Amino acid sequence: MCCEFGELKAKLAALESRLNESENQIVALRSKERQKVIFSAEAGPRGAIGPFGSETTLVYQRVITNVGNAYSGSTGVFTAPFAGVYYFTIFHHAGGTPGTELFLYRNNERVVQTQDHPAVYETAHNGGNAVFLELQQGDQVYVRMGPDSHVYGSSYHTTFSGFLVEV
Repeated sequence: MCCEFGELKAKLAALESRLNESENQIVALRSKERQKVIFSAEAGPRGAIGPFGSETTLVYQRVITNVGNAYSGSTGVFTAPFAGVYYFTIFHHAGGTPGTELFLYRNNERVVQTQDHPAVYETAHNGGNAVFLELQQGDQVYVRMGPDSHVYGSSYHTTFSGFLVEV
């Protein structure tokens, strides 16, 4: 009888360990689900935006997707809700003169840019860029237009998007 009790006690301990491990995995999965961050926004149905005399933050007013509510359509700023690796893209469309120059910033640091010279022989120009950024919680990512440049806001062409890749 004592050996059976000892075996049962060992089996119970093993089951309790497996149960604890399963509960921890469930908590981790639920935590990951809450950490979804995905946004996509477009410059909006405004026609030509710019040129401005100085570098200006581009506010993408038409928010297409904003899972996690980390992008502000009123300021044009994405604020990282979690530390992790994020992926960002910027695309632009414009035409004629002047040209286009967009800079993607992390906090106050220029990270990447997209640029196109004034259209001379063609009627439009397009460009884009993408980057992975390691961010800390609270870091801000935004796009600024270079001085004397412009983009076209048409509800389709000029976009800023990003998502959390890994925590």
